[in-house]
Amino acid sequence: MNKQQAPLTDKVALVTGGGTGIGRAIAEKFAQAGAKVIVAGRTAETLASVAATTGGEALIADVTDEKDVARLFAEIRARHGRLDVFVNNAGMSGPIMPIAEMDIAEWDRCININLRGAMLCLREAARIMVPQGSGSIINMSSLMGLKGYPMRTAYSATKFALIGITESMAREVGPAGVRVNALCPGAISGELMDKVVTRRALAEGKTEAQIIEENYTSVAALRRWVDPEEVAEAALFFASDASSSVTGERMKVDAGRF
Repeated sequence: MNKQQAPLTDKVALVTGGGTGIGRAIAEKFAQAGAKVIVAGRTAETLASVAATTGGEALIADVTDEKDVARLFAEIRARHGRLDVFVNNAGMSGPIMPIAEMDIAEWDRCININLRGAMLCLREAARIMVPQGSGSIINMSSLMGLKGYPMRTAYSATKFALIGITESMAREVGPAGVRVNALCPGAISGELMDKVVTRRALAEGKTEAQIIEENYTSVAALRRWVDPEEVAEAALFFASDASSSVTGERMKVDAGRF
């Protein structure tokens, strides 16, 4: 793709949780589309690998730490003077267990990362984008932010909440020219999903093959997983001017798990 024709040419984009999985795929896609990409997270090694691949930057930050989040966004403003795209992607899968057996410490940890961390980042992104009069924010929700699943109450709670935050924030910052949308991926092939399947198999007394067949592939219209790169394509749509009149929306990328 010619850089002059690239949809994110000269845009500054931040991807939290950008070291692996969906975050890495989005960072790479945005870089290909011409953006200057900053990936943020807690693991220096994985972030450095993405920064090397994308020609971008890696910044260490813990989204649950209010001061750390403020420092992250302040550093981006100091280096670049603006922030055009923010992908609010940092998160965890949370406890996988019946609610009657819920480990409240694990519940709290999931809420802290997926919801409080997301909000801390959104506050700082708004403080940059609203005064500059432009920007695209992409909240990473989930198919489980649209309908609940057994054994996943904590994760579903956080992802449902992100849909509400997306709709509320879109109305709030829209007059300033800032757009806010949510992506709702289904089951994504990769390391994180492998761990979820293993934990579900143990919790439900089934084989991993049964868990995959019954809950992920056979129930999808396309009868397959979703690749991280397919979610990245949807993120690029929300980040670019191709979606210039779209805000407060949620998009499923789930291979048809209706």
